[in-house]
Amino acid sequence: MTFYGWLQIAVFSAIVILLTRPFGGYMTRVFSGEKTWLTPVLRPVERAIYRLCGVDEQVEQHWITYAVAMLLFSVAGFVTLYALQRLQGVLPFNPAGQAAVEESLAFNTSVSFVTNTNWQSYVPETTMSYLTQMVGLTVHNFVSAATGIALALALIRGFVRREAKTIGNFWVDLTRATLYILLPISVVVALVFMWQGMPQNLDAYADATTLEGVKQTIAQGPVASQEAIKLFGTNGGGFFNANSAHPYENPTPLTNFITLLLIFAIGAGLTNVLGRMVKDERQGWAIFAAMGILFLAGVSTAYWAEAAGNPAFAALNIDSAPSELQAGGNMEGKEARFGIADSALFATVTTDTSCGAVNSMHDSFTPLGGMVPLVNMELGEVIFGGVGSGLYGMLAFAIVAMFVAGLMVGRTPEYLGKKLEAKEVKMTILALLSLPLSMLGWTALASVLPAGLAGIANTGPHGFSEILYAFSSATANNGSAFAGISANTLFYNTTLAGAMLIGRFIFVIPLLAVAGSLAHKKLLAPSAGTFPTTSPLFVGLLVGVVVIIGGLTYFPAISLGPVVEHVAMNGGTLYPGP
Repeated sequence: MTFYGWLQIAVFSAIVILLTRPFGGYMTRVFSGEKTWLTPVLRPVERAIYRLCGVDEQVEQHWITYAVAMLLFSVAGFVTLYALQRLQGVLPFNPAGQAAVEESLAFNTSVSFVTNTNWQSYVPETTMSYLTQMVGLTVHNFVSAATGIALALALIRGFVRREAKTIGNFWVDLTRATLYILLPISVVVALVFMWQGMPQNLDAYADATTLEGVKQTIAQGPVASQEAIKLFGTNGGGFFNANSAHPYENPTPLTNFITLLLIFAIGAGLTNVLGRMVKDERQGWAIFAAMGILFLAGVSTAYWAEAAGNPAFAALNIDSAPSELQAGGNMEGKEARFGIADSALFATVTTDTSCGAVNSMHDSFTPLGGMVPLVNMELGEVIFGGVGSGLYGMLAFAIVAMFVAGLMVGRTPEYLGKKLEAKEVKMTILALLSLPLSMLGWTALASVLPAGLAGIANTGPHGFSEILYAFSSATANNGSAFAGISANTLFYNTTLAGAMLIGRFIFVIPLLAVAGSLAHKKLLAPSAGTFPTTSPLFVGLLVGVVVIIGGLTYFPAISLGPVVEHVAMNGGTLYPGP
């Protein structure tokens, strides 16, 4: 570890904190229907969209109607994306002549991008045409992200409203999130990325001859436009197979730093939206603090583990200490231009959210370094999280935390002025338990079936970790992978798609029910016995509940992979062999 490595992490953290309040204020004004500096330009476009789609923006929806609208929109998106992939061989903007995508892969990819997972069981530059990349994948990067933001707003309104039967209008939330937030910022960022060297064209792939005289095909295309929303919408699906380790997707240190800020921006800003909408910004900062503590714990562990390197190298007289001539530590699978600190920071940030973009190969991390992104996903992507998913996931844990606090003092639990009764707690527990059921259930199935075992590149604990990581990533709607697993098979395409659907819809529908139930309740005034939810005590309780629930649920599985690998790497005898 070096001073400059810690300085990069500190500067990143400071800028995230500085951006949270102004960006949260802007999003609050957008979703409250207040005037913003973009209103004169975009309001006429917004009205035209409502007229074209037959939406009355003044009519709000019951939580069931809101959920049905979200589900129908997702089904329509799945069908159109699936059809586009299957027909791309006969459609235009296909200079590389890409053939139709195979059925199970098209199914997996459609589910993946509709659920904001962006898991890719394929090599993008040799599989997807420009039309599929632009009209299919990039469009879904926008609307799936906007859907996540809308779901977070619905839950916030459940706490804000009193004796109401509605939680907003899904179509209005979807339109405003896309039009006022995702689209304008993505346009600006795409221009910056083009300035930094990312391609943005519709040209055919270029042929070049290397210095060794070998022919090389250089893929290009509309990269910058997809990259901007891939990161800002915490989508993560890359235009190239190497994702953000590819020099066309992440050409400079500046693009790498902007990338990290984009990934955290909406998740951090939504905590401030919560505080503003409940008329107490301290509530949002308390949630932000809990997320921040978990983030710092993760990035510190990952940086320490990767900077320490592999202890087995010491016996081989290999110098892995950082110096002016080398980065030191575990550089396997990492870009030399980013090094240990940026790689550890990127891996932590992308799995704290549901982004899944990578600038290094997580499969090559040390056991404890690789355990950090795995644990981040298994906690439910609540550490800032994806666009919306982090906030509503952390609010689910907050409900559990207040339920625990109520049990300890013998009071009916309440949070943000709303009583938490049996229905809300049951729905929240149902949502939270759906994640480990999917992650561990699919992993168990793949670990015993020949079709599952055939996909792993390693035997023993690391092979198990590859399977566990895949289903954790899919269920958490993250999309990153331990790259040693070969997932483009009928078994993995279908089972991973099932995990993605559970992680998106089985998780969020109970929380929409919670939102509807809370909106119908009265708003209670604080009393002498009210648990203070802006205090360090609450932050500590919330962090403890997240860690304890995650630890009790996942530790047996994690101990079979990264923990066993770590013991073996350090000369222990726990390693069970192939």
